[in-house]
Amino acid sequence: MSAEATNPATPGPVTPGAQRRRGRPRLDLRRLGRAALLGPAARDRLPDAIGHVAEAHRAYYPDADLEPLRRAYVLAESSHRGQMRKSGEPYITHPLAVTLILAQLGAEITTLTASLLHDTVEDTDVTLDQVRAEFGDDVCYLVDGVTKLEKVDYGAAAEPETFRKMLVATGNDVRVMSIKLADRLHNMRTLGVMRPEKQARIAKVTRDVLIPLAERLGVQALKTELEDLVFAILHPEECAQVKALIAANSACPGDRLEEVADAVRAVLRDAGIQAEVLIRPRHFVSVHRVHRKRGELRGTDFGRLLVLVGEDADCYGVLGELHTCFTPVVSEFKDFIAVPKFNLYQSLHTAVAGADGEVAEVLIRTHQMHRVAEAGVVTLRNPYAPVSDEPVDGERADPTRPGWLSRLLDWQQAAPDPDTFWSTLREDLAQDREIAVFRQDGGTLGLPAGASCVDAAYAQYGEDAHACIGARVNGRLATLSTVLRDGDSVELLMGQDPASGPSREWLEHARTPAARIAIRRWLTAHPDPATPAAPPSGRRAQVPAAATRPQDDSAPERPAPASAVVVDREGATVRLAGCCTPVAPDDITAFSVRGGVVTVHRVECPAVERMKAVGRAEVGVRWGDSAECRVTLIAESFGRAHLLADLTEAIALEGVAIISATVEPPTQQRVRHTYTLQLPDAGHLPGLMRAMRKVPGVYDVSRAQHPAAATS
Repeated sequence: MSAEATNPATPGPVTPGAQRRRGRPRLDLRRLGRAALLGPAARDRLPDAIGHVAEAHRAYYPDADLEPLRRAYVLAESSHRGQMRKSGEPYITHPLAVTLILAQLGAEITTLTASLLHDTVEDTDVTLDQVRAEFGDDVCYLVDGVTKLEKVDYGAAAEPETFRKMLVATGNDVRVMSIKLADRLHNMRTLGVMRPEKQARIAKVTRDVLIPLAERLGVQALKTELEDLVFAILHPEECAQVKALIAANSACPGDRLEEVADAVRAVLRDAGIQAEVLIRPRHFVSVHRVHRKRGELRGTDFGRLLVLVGEDADCYGVLGELHTCFTPVVSEFKDFIAVPKFNLYQSLHTAVAGADGEVAEVLIRTHQMHRVAEAGVVTLRNPYAPVSDEPVDGERADPTRPGWLSRLLDWQQAAPDPDTFWSTLREDLAQDREIAVFRQDGGTLGLPAGASCVDAAYAQYGEDAHACIGARVNGRLATLSTVLRDGDSVELLMGQDPASGPSREWLEHARTPAARIAIRRWLTAHPDPATPAAPPSGRRAQVPAAATRPQDDSAPERPAPASAVVVDREGATVRLAGCCTPVAPDDITAFSVRGGVVTVHRVECPAVERMKAVGRAEVGVRWGDSAECRVTLIAESFGRAHLLADLTEAIALEGVAIISATVEPPTQQRVRHTYTLQLPDAGHLPGLMRAMRKVPGVYDVSRAQHPAAATS
């Protein structure tokens, strides 16, 4: 049943979404109403009223046993007999319409059976025990879950706790939410009989809660139609403008998108790639978004090309042919096959420009990917699991659960109260773009755009992320506040102290509900101590060490051994600069300073530019024959007991003498050690640095590069 057929408030031509579903059996409420009034059919044949459902279901499951469906209809029809909808049709037409929607998306028989019965326990004398006795535990569980959802008053004060219970039920079996979404779609299609203020209230809840849920569950077919129905109610003027744009484009001679489609078919045919090339008209909301983004629309802006192939490898073959034979718009390319979206979606996205400059967007996917893209969790079975993993009848005891829903179940359990859960859920639903970052083990993390390393830590480690002290992003050290970008590689650095916890500042950088709830929960359980000695973060680590002293940023120069360097100034006193601690075979330069002293620096030392800027003359210098050298190394590590002793032992085992050592006070469980060392020769330096990095807790060792003013 189309929205226009029963919704007088939504005038105009058939929507693009309806065009896309041309050929799909639609529900005739008048015919079904007559069939319902006539009562159930004989026991040995399928009632006429569910013929549409049976036909749609057998398109996916040719050998399905429809007996449970027949019995469910008989019970639902007899239970709802005499009840009427506000639109005037027999009430049974509603569960029939909901069931047909699910059947058209490929739902299996258990979901369809529960869908037919989804209002019986709430609105009739049928009990859950009756449902369980006749249809089994699975159907009973689904009916019970949907019944609880029906009791949700989205505007009531008890909303957060009720909604949390709803999502817990959904998480245990996503078919509950599948039925709820189909139920809401049919109600939105027939919303025209409601008062305008009630239409607006229901449309807002659909927009704010159910459409984002449909997106995250991957049910694009329901999501797009819900968007259009909400758009028509909440933004009637903009909707009328979009309809006018579509009508004007339809009236134009020729079809530019069809011309591009024909060209694509020819290219793929010549390449020997079997593919189906379809035109997918944009739905109203999509046209509205494109119009706002691009201004004046051209013919190719009213739809996209969809290329369907048999195998994953063919997707990339199609992509190669398109990018070879057309001009690709590189910025529009996205590979959701290699990195699927959080809701199971997989496809290649690209755009190509024709000779006239018009750009056509192209989606490339397999037939299997297309089914998942349209129906998401309604398909129930994991479409990428080996066939051997599935029972003979094609159903799975544990339906597939998208990553977002798994995360949702985790953090709803950790939420300290329903209000926190609700507010964080609404924030999460409002985020409409996700990025993928790569873990060190090659796996991926799905995060909202704008997420930081804090979010990545909690996404990967859960509450163990309390001990995270830093990260490497694309191989470089980064703070936990670093905002991640799509495709970044993230290695999270974990501390050794199991009692450590997050700081309150982490909340400023956390975008995901999982991170925010876990941090708040820890902070609530560990209130700030009253004494100023303990910082709010609770992250100071105790590092047994020698007495520390402030590091001297002036980095005093040291005399060079007589034969260490040779300068082109006879009799001059030569000193190696403490700011960069040059050792052979570093590239070096030298400057004459006050008192006839020549200071030797590494060429890349920042002090070199300052020396030149003040007019210091460079002095020729080269390394001499001396083997010994002195160097300053900085070791950065996590705080732990006996760290200084272990580092000292590692240095001694390399045959290196420690001239001096300083340890800075720990900051967020990080400790910085500075060593001035005497090496027997410069060749020992790489091995020494490797040995220091192998000490547990040490994550970086580098040459000193102190800031230093130009020597006067």
